[in-house]
Amino acid sequence: MKKIKYAIEMGGGYTCIYVKGEGLALKEPTLIAAEPTADGYRVFAMGNDAKKLVGKTKENVEIFTPMVYGEHSNFEYSVVLLKHFLSKVGFRAYEDNAIFIIPCGLTVREKENILNVCEAVNLGSVELVPSVLCSCVGEGRNIDSSKVNMVVDIGGTSTDIGVINMSSIIKGATIGIGGKSIDAAIVNFLAYTEGFVIGLPTAENLKNEVASLYANDTLNMEITGVDAQTKTPRSTVVLSTELQKAVEPFFSEIVRAIDTTINSLPPEIVADIINNKILVCGGCSKIQGLEDYFKRQLPKFPVEFCEDVDNVTILGAGKLLSDPQLLEGILKKL
Repeated sequence: MKKIKYAIEMGGGYTCIYVKGEGLALKEPTLIAAEPTADGYRVFAMGNDAKKLVGKTKENVEIFTPMVYGEHSNFEYSVVLLKHFLSKVGFRAYEDNAIFIIPCGLTVREKENILNVCEAVNLGSVELVPSVLCSCVGEGRNIDSSKVNMVVDIGGTSTDIGVINMSSIIKGATIGIGGKSIDAAIVNFLAYTEGFVIGLPTAENLKNEVASLYANDTLNMEITGVDAQTKTPRSTVVLSTELQKAVEPFFSEIVRAIDTTINSLPPEIVADIINNKILVCGGCSKIQGLEDYFKRQLPKFPVEFCEDVDNVTILGAGKLLSDPQLLEGILKKL
């Protein structure tokens, strides 16, 4: 097996690069800022620099992620962004090999698209590894066992659900629900119900600080936006009980996907899931009251949240770099 130096997670929210022997070397938003020119679009900011510009640029400037629902929706910009990130971690073109973390529900065409991006940035050999396997490894669970693990990874643009046994995924799905879709829903909700216009950065702050799945939470936040009718600035206090109407439907959909997955499994596997608990991770799993919500909606299935929900997947991939035998066993079964 070839020596692999990098583990790359290019998600809808963040891109992470783990370097063998060094650790997590890069974590930046998967964002590009581009403006139109006579010859097309000119990229002028990426990663952290692009994040700082969200909501603060001219109208013709676009700030976007080339990763949507776990796949490269824009090949050209994916290549530009990945090249930029690799240049920050000492990458050697054509020499360095990598594992690339992917959702478990990608089609053959979508996987080929990722490999084409990796080829275009001049990576050496690239192996695709599902994120749910990496999450299990990162949390210290034994995936090379007859005991079944179930993982729910709620990320930036998608949610991954995987059932794992003997280092392979026996049931998996990816649904297009993540933190960014919730941010957009908060923007639309306040515009529709309050006639109050805010940007995505403010919506993200509301999601992180105020949004809650507890029935009677008292969290609140004062924010500044624009009155939709007068077009003048104004401030308002947003309550968590109001935001719940915008946020809860997304998690209801995730619960339905979990329930559908479990209902398709044999009784012996379901028993293992109950005994081992459903492992939950991903940046959007930090929303207030999610554990209580899962307990209410899935009363028969206990859940366990990863100790580091944000980074467990890339750290698990880093562990695989140091355990070639386990990695090889996974790759043989993909």
